[in-house]
Amino acid sequence: MRKRFEAQLTLGSTPIDQIEILAKSRDEFPPFLRAMQYIYTNTEVNEQVYSLLESTICTKKKTGRPGMDLWSVFVLAGARLCLNADYDRLHYHANTDGLLRKMLGVHDGITPGRNFDRQTIIDNVSLLDDKTLREINQLIVSLGHKLVKKKEPEALRIKIDSFVTEANVHFPTDYNLLWDSGRKCVDVLNHLINHNSAYKKGWRKIEFWKRELKNSMLVLSRSTTDKSKNRQTRLLKATNEYLLIARKLSDKVRNIKQLNSSCLVEYCMINELQYFLQMLDKHIDLVDRRLLKDEKIPHEEKIFSIFETWVEWIFKGKANNKVELGKRTCIATDQWHFIVDWHVANQQQDNQLLLSSIDRTITHFGKVSSCSGDKGFFSKIDIDVMELFDIKAFIPKKGKRSLADTIKENEPEFIKARRKHNAIESNINELEHRGLNRCPDRGLNGFHRYVGLAVIAYNLRRIGQILLNQDIRENKRRQAA
Repeated sequence: MRKRFEAQLTLGSTPIDQIEILAKSRDEFPPFLRAMQYIYTNTEVNEQVYSLLESTICTKKKTGRPGMDLWSVFVLAGARLCLNADYDRLHYHANTDGLLRKMLGVHDGITPGRNFDRQTIIDNVSLLDDKTLREINQLIVSLGHKLVKKKEPEALRIKIDSFVTEANVHFPTDYNLLWDSGRKCVDVLNHLINHNSAYKKGWRKIEFWKRELKNSMLVLSRSTTDKSKNRQTRLLKATNEYLLIARKLSDKVRNIKQLNSSCLVEYCMINELQYFLQMLDKHIDLVDRRLLKDEKIPHEEKIFSIFETWVEWIFKGKANNKVELGKRTCIATDQWHFIVDWHVANQQQDNQLLLSSIDRTITHFGKVSSCSGDKGFFSKIDIDVMELFDIKAFIPKKGKRSLADTIKENEPEFIKARRKHNAIESNINELEHRGLNRCPDRGLNGFHRYVGLAVIAYNLRRIGQILLNQDIRENKRRQAA
């Protein structure tokens, strides 16, 4: 049974609404803590956040041991992305940082409060999903709009851009993915043997297969960078030896059948083994066709990670980073630099994301008066649709411009909007410093959750900075009075 918040104070502990947060600090953490304090003291928003968290996390009957309270889950999830920390660092801060512990409601008074276990933090933060995070972000942005004194009918002027959030995968080649598949076959088989020794028959030299496969992969890797005269001969020889060992391993693994049909653990391991065997066979075929038959492999047949099969190969044409492995992330910010919408694209280009982003923004926040973007978002049909709904599009045309296009793009309003659009680059830069440069979480659901938490941490820090500036002005007024 989970509680929303552990309200019982102990002697010497500090209530959350009385925590003093250093206003004049250039660190990213005090603004985040100030925003969390404001949400905690704002009864209306607090109630809505708890309701959303309960709908996602509290899905079991209200019986049994108390889990981590909802407030702690929310604070720790935001703190991880605000600090761009891994779970090890978050675990350390949750148990040693006095200010964070006060914000978590851990009562370090006369007696020390409870500590958090690392795995408990991981398990609880992982319960959040993309849908819940979007609804929480909507509440946070609405709260931010009230702080900047947005007038109710005032329309949003949004800026839209995309960047690549990289996945936590190594650079793929067909031969190193073949090695990944082969070593995972051996690793799963090792677990299977430890679970049931009957599978050991015929695998007395199981580590030999892993060692031989790796050595032959390294020989092939060196051959591909060889610049000597007989490079092609060495490359063909290394490829043949590598594929010979890989095919022998594949044939040997294919003969393994489940021995105990009633054991669920064995069933799961056999299924996992079959998946890695399938990847092994696929990459044997790709290496054979590319290096021995000199074929050009179609892009659709390639896989860039056997662990994260959803990873995309993205080429954005940038001089410093030509190829990125991950997902294209599109964000929309308003005139107060709050991120009002985000989307993780699935095999989509920028010009396919524009209208859907505007539609979601209008649904959640009301009227949009203008939208600016770079050339990648240009689509004549999309701009015509936007103009039908009285939304001004400040998006330069891709390719050759007509006289009408040139006149339009030289108008003072268009030039002013394009100059203001550059601010979204700094928003993206801050997001990447919040952790969106590379996602360490596993799975596509984990990727979506990580992006959502980074956006929420960004918006919370933005709110916190506004509140701290207000606190500084209020203190100056008091001192002058």
